[in-house]
Amino acid sequence: MQLHLIDGTYELFRAYFGVPKRHAPDGREVGATYGITAATLGLLAEDGVTHVAAAFDSVIESFRNVVYPAYKTGEGIEQDLLDQFPLAEEAMRSIGVTVWPMYEYETDDALATAAVRWADDFDKVVVHTPDKDMAQLYGHPNVVGYERRKQSFVDTNDVIAKFGVPPESIPDYLALVGDTSDGYPGLPGWGAKSSATLLARYGHLEAIPLEVEQWDVTVRGAAKLCATFRERVGEALLYRYLAQLRVDVPLQETIPDLEWHGVPHDHFHAFCDDLGFTNLKDRPHRWTALPEY
Repeated sequence: MQLHLIDGTYELFRAYFGVPKRHAPDGREVGATYGITAATLGLLAEDGVTHVAAAFDSVIESFRNVVYPAYKTGEGIEQDLLDQFPLAEEAMRSIGVTVWPMYEYETDDALATAAVRWADDFDKVVVHTPDKDMAQLYGHPNVVGYERRKQSFVDTNDVIAKFGVPPESIPDYLALVGDTSDGYPGLPGWGAKSSATLLARYGHLEAIPLEVEQWDVTVRGAAKLCATFRERVGEALLYRYLAQLRVDVPLQETIPDLEWHGVPHDHFHAFCDDLGFTNLKDRPHRWTALPEY
């Protein structure tokens, strides 16, 4: 039994920039929605995919913007893409996939909550995203990432090989090196190599000594790095807070709710007709009657 968790925001962005533009009969741009619908139907046709859910950043901002106003926003995102978020959510529901629209939290938080909550209940929990933030989840033996573009899974060993630190240290690592995609800079001078070396030894920010003489690992420019860390450790703790995934999102579903039985035939066909996706009508590999939602 497997639980597949889809980063709907990533998949929608990926489809928007990777799938040809496409218009619904009423003129709306729906290419990204078509792409994510087709990709999800492909996933559902694979063996072992028994339980599925998708999360979306229904609004780009979250509680993190209140804590740190410079955190990523929707500024600069094309309106044609933003307008497809509700369509993509409707597409997933029409397929019969559980959808978690996020308003206060982010997509990553919903996926993290689900992965942690149900990790012991499934043979495997697969998180479909390349987001490096999610690497902090892959310390549990049942939880792995999946990068569609590379068609590869990511587990604890892969995280260590890529970042030089175990999954539990990823928020600390990102706090030091920064994350430009999320809008926080990290600490000046702290790069991937120095951050990995210190965290491989000490694990978390609180354990890094504030005096360079107490460091028992060798890093280039240690004195300057230590001085920066000592002076700006408060900033690092803030950035770690931003990087840490929340695992307390109030998801209402239970395991039976996540099981994929097929798609509601009439609703899916009506959705395809509305957006002009007629060639997808016969893509689902099985049908079943589901209650109205």
